[in-house]
Amino acid sequence: MASKKFKPSAKSTLPFKTGNRERRQKLHVVRKKALDNTRRDQRFRRRREEDKDPRLREERLRQSIPLTLERKRVWDDVDGDTGDGLGVSVDVERLKRQRLGEEAEEFNDEEDQIDQEEATDAPASDNDGDSMIDSASDNDESSQAPAKPRSRHRTATERATSPIQSTASTKLDLTPSALATRFPTLFSTDPLHLPKTLITTSLHSTLHDEAHLLTTLFPNSVYIPRSAHRHGHRYSVREIASFATNRAYTAVLVLEEDQKKPTGLTFVHLPAGPTFHFSISNWVEGKRLPGHGRPTEHNPELILNNFRTPLGLLTAHLFRTVFPPQPDFQGRQVVTLHNQRDYIFLRRHRYVFREKRTTEKSVIGPDGKE
Repeated sequence: MASKKFKPSAKSTLPFKTGNRERRQKLHVVRKKALDNTRRDQRFRRRREEDKDPRLREERLRQSIPLTLERKRVWDDVDGDTGDGLGVSVDVERLKRQRLGEEAEEFNDEEDQIDQEEATDAPASDNDGDSMIDSASDNDESSQAPAKPRSRHRTATERATSPIQSTASTKLDLTPSALATRFPTLFSTDPLHLPKTLITTSLHSTLHDEAHLLTTLFPNSVYIPRSAHRHGHRYSVREIASFATNRAYTAVLVLEEDQKKPTGLTFVHLPAGPTFHFSISNWVEGKRLPGHGRPTEHNPELILNNFRTPLGLLTAHLFRTVFPPQPDFQGRQVVTLHNQRDYIFLRRHRYVFREKRTTEKSVIGPDGKE
């Protein structure tokens, strides 16, 4: 059925309820053609009107921005200090801009108050007639000043609280002080040490190939199978973490499975935590991608995108600890972690340096430059 905003022509009002199957098919074809013609006429009519008045096209394009899940996200209203902010959905960067704006307003109000006090303490002018004339002219100018335009009704797109760009890089320096105090090992100002990661699986696991694949993703990592036969000891995650801490490991990753497919990843930061659990909703190996590259043993570059909440900043610092601080640029290998509505998309790719082809389009950044 067509949308309600389209008014079908007279041909499209033909009855559809008929017992003849061939007749119903013909009527459907006739009605579909009529609706297509109506849409086509409206499209060309709108084009002619926009050619006469380009402002109509600008207004239509401004209001036709799709409402994605990221744009419809509603942040929590926070007035004061949020503490560590782990239980609050708040944009840390926006909160900092808001606080800076409030401080600037308070500073301006104090300056205006000081200026008013100085003006009242100053001696009055001797020429009272001129002052009366000036005040009258000021009143006339203020009365003739144009009134401020009334605020029009905002559309649903404009009411969206999330910013347009959702691929902003993560600013790790905006971490709340309470969060850094709670997890001092993650937010330490000391230089990062070379990570050493222990990778294992759940009990009775069959994901040995997937675990070996994680060793190629995380540098300086080793995979130790976790057996659970009847003559062996079933080590718990707590015992494995204690074992890894005594051998100078910095993190433990436990790959979980369900029906022989990876479904979760438990991340234990050593020696004192925290422990994160990530659900895996989609696992695609690189060899299944057409034209994929081959991973190397070079330390990859790490890109963290769109981690803006306190919990997101904590997650970004957690992943930062399992990658070396100094990547090997000669390997041309990059690992990207992009956060989108609490889903983390992980990609590993390699890049090459070559000249631009004539058939390729230029990549334009947010600032409008190539």
